[in-house]
Amino acid sequence: MPIIVNLDVMLARRKVASKDLAEAVGITAQNLSILKTGKARAIRFSTLEAICRTLDCTPGDILEYQEGDAGTD
Repeated sequence: MPIIVNLDVMLARRKVASKDLAEAVGITAQNLSILKTGKARAIRFSTLEAICRTLDCTPGDILEYQEGDAGTD
């Protein structure tokens, strides 16, 4: 998949634990883990907004487009 999730990088930069972010955003730790590993198929804008607000970053700090094969996951 050409979308790369850099959430773990932002968590490390901000020195925030995954469970603390999950609590602050209002999602389960399991769903946050799915997002962090890039296995999520979608993310609500409200969730993305809450993550960015909590980590003081922009969506571009978390999500990155990397050109690749369009037919692969």
